[in-house]
Amino acid sequence: MFDKLDDMLIHYEELMRMLGDPDVTQDTKRFTNLMKEQAELAPIVEAYKQYKQAKQDAEDSLALLEEENDEELRELAKEELSDAKKRIEELEHELKILLLPKDPNDDKNIILEIRAGAGGDEAALFAAELYRMYSNYADRQRWKVEIISLNENGIGGFKEVVAMVTGKGAYSKLKYESGVHRVQRVPETESGGRIHTSTATVAVMPEAEEVDVHIDMNDCRIDVMRASGNGGQCVNTTDSAVRLTHIPTGIVIYSQTEKSQLQNKEKAFRLLRSKLYDMELEKRQNSEAEERRSQIGTGDRSEKIRTYNFPQGRVTDHRIKLTLYKIDSIMNGDIDELLDNLIAADQSAKLAKMGEMN
Repeated sequence: MFDKLDDMLIHYEELMRMLGDPDVTQDTKRFTNLMKEQAELAPIVEAYKQYKQAKQDAEDSLALLEEENDEELRELAKEELSDAKKRIEELEHELKILLLPKDPNDDKNIILEIRAGAGGDEAALFAAELYRMYSNYADRQRWKVEIISLNENGIGGFKEVVAMVTGKGAYSKLKYESGVHRVQRVPETESGGRIHTSTATVAVMPEAEEVDVHIDMNDCRIDVMRASGNGGQCVNTTDSAVRLTHIPTGIVIYSQTEKSQLQNKEKAFRLLRSKLYDMELEKRQNSEAEERRSQIGTGDRSEKIRTYNFPQGRVTDHRIKLTLYKIDSIMNGDIDELLDNLIAADQSAKLAKMGEMN
């Protein structure tokens, strides 16, 4: 590991030299690529420099202990040695995590798809609340949320909502949310006060670029129609809504949120690309079953991953056996603690797997 880190340090210093070269700064494409590489290496290099300094501090304290007779100075050296050893241990763990193979999709935007499951209108209301939870979280991250398609149930619930979430690291944070979310509460429509259980399914897909997925136009059928439902003065006046059917897979996408047919068509193809890309990722993960089982974020979409129990005010993530008693703030978008624990559990599983391989 440390040979690799020494090589990274040398390469980083070379990158910094090149970024200061006038010939490089004039080549926009090369300069941008080097800046991106420098930004990726910077956290590793900084942690490694701190590690080397902690090692040096430990050696200096040890040397002082061996040479010094003054008891007060020896006690100070012992304390500094203990602090340095603790820091070395912390930085070693941090470096191992920083050196884990990076998911190539982590920096991508995402397509967020939420569907009401079992539970009728109550499930649709829960799906709408989940959408608001993720929207509020995205606002905190300063990400942009844009609805691609929406199917409402008439009482404020969503039978299905598909949205694009645009922002740095969106997939790296929200990829752990795919699966079945379960709610336990007394519905407003329930006169007997009995607790009902309903579900909604969440799918988080990395946005696919055109270079990631090739779509043969001969495999697609495009129908245009008048938009329906909420949408302003253009509803039912122009043929702006688009239904895109991908014949080989049977995927059907309906897009009507934009005023122009061209924009709705573009949104539909963005969603189709991401769905096809996600299907390919799932195939790959299925062929790597052992690796898939070791990773928190790539579980089965039919797996019940989390329960939101309103009477007890608790949210439980079943994958990492974490229960938090702050359901109101979580439903308001405060999901950092859940996501941070999922990321930590995923990293621990990957580190353990690497340890088995070494």
